[in-house]
Amino acid sequence: MIRLVRAPNLLVAQHWMNILATAGVPCELHNRYLSGAMGEIPAEQCAPELWLVDERDEKLARRLIDEARSGPPAGAPSWRCPHCGETLEAQFTVCWQCGHERDVRDE
Repeated sequence: MIRLVRAPNLLVAQHWMNILATAGVPCELHNRYLSGAMGEIPAEQCAPELWLVDERDEKLARRLIDEARSGPPAGAPSWRCPHCGETLEAQFTVCWQCGHERDVRDE
């Protein structure tokens, strides 16, 4: 198991974890509850961290996190949900109509 990244906050960490899970990359979220200890413990040690279960997923995981940090490229095409047919903008990874997850491996 290796540490992949420190997140700026729990919301971002959970978002990145969801992106990796959607791509089939198993990971764990560490330091989930340490924000309450900030001040007693240095802030950088309290930050949420994503840890990869399998080191072989590191290259894919880093690419997905980098893409999540930068968002979709300007002019990225929208996508159509294969489940309900709803058209969604490129930055959305889950259909707001039916909850179906976009499969990032097909892109």
